[in-house]
Amino acid sequence: MSEVFRVDVSSSRLSDVERAKILADPGFGRFFSDHMSIVHWDTDNGWHEACVTELRPFTIHPACTILHYAQGVFEGLKAYGRADGSVWLFRPLLNAHRFRQSAARLALPQLSDNLFLSSLISLVQVDRAWVPTDDRECSLYLRPFMFGAEEGLTVRPSQRVTYAVIASPSGPYFPAGANGMWQWVGRYPRAWEGGTGSAKFGGNYSSNLLAEMEAQEHGCDNVLYLDHDGYVQESGTMNIFIITSDGELVTPSLGTILEGVTRASMLSLAPAHGLAPVERQISFDELKKDCISGKIREIFAVGTGAVVNPIVGFKGPEREFIVADGLPGPQSNALRTHLLDIQYGRRDDPFDWMVEIPSPNRRAAREES
Repeated sequence: MSEVFRVDVSSSRLSDVERAKILADPGFGRFFSDHMSIVHWDTDNGWHEACVTELRPFTIHPACTILHYAQGVFEGLKAYGRADGSVWLFRPLLNAHRFRQSAARLALPQLSDNLFLSSLISLVQVDRAWVPTDDRECSLYLRPFMFGAEEGLTVRPSQRVTYAVIASPSGPYFPAGANGMWQWVGRYPRAWEGGTGSAKFGGNYSSNLLAEMEAQEHGCDNVLYLDHDGYVQESGTMNIFIITSDGELVTPSLGTILEGVTRASMLSLAPAHGLAPVERQISFDELKKDCISGKIREIFAVGTGAVVNPIVGFKGPEREFIVADGLPGPQSNALRTHLLDIQYGRRDDPFDWMVEIPSPNRRAAREES
């Protein structure tokens, strides 16, 4: 870790008792640790003033670029506490790469791997006590984000930018477990060729809210998004996978969809489960026909928050059908367990995906030597 973050320890940290109460039932995204990482950028100085400081509100001008032109991107990843007290990140350089891709699409400055990784490690080292250590699929969710901070109403790339990381202790994204979702196939497309669908950009999520409300009105858990030609894109905030009777693990090709870290990991784990990974276009008509015929055995959605969540049926205007027998399948559950076991250190990591966060004492010893 070559980038050095100054540490300003907060004087208003929660007590051990208050923190323990939160960690006993964190939910998802409801509570936040005591500190945040922050770095500033401007056209004259580049990136500067990297520090870990107390978590506090931003003070921004009413004409701030992010408020008017939505010039901002974000990421999401987790720090996993293990039984031996160590803390690990899962494939953080993939998040760093995607963050740069998203920033480039939104005309924001590039953040190096070293600066991105240092911002995560420095924050977790200071707020290590916020990493859950039990065995309930809990973790410390990390949210890096960047936004245009310039004051002014001219439509142009912001000349000043703020990058920050906040941390939220989190339980399972679906507290009831991976019991299977019903997906609503509605009328709102998520992305299109040449758009921002492959960027992790807030506008992609706020524009999905109307479709999510429509899904809930029809008794569904989430949305299956199709493009204008009727090809499958994504499932809300998750990538889609299909397991076929001839042993293929099929997922939509990249281009207009998010390049998910969990998606990439599923493709790598597939051979260990007797599945051949395939990336290609999948039409909804093909998906429906193969579900009804039995060629499709399982469908599931994946993401950092959800991990792996089975899809058991689809609804839409004048259509409704189930996947296989309408229950979560064994192979999606096996893939889910495999991934979680690697993340929590219960299984070997042959891919070297996990990155250990050094304890603050070990870091100080290295710097002194």
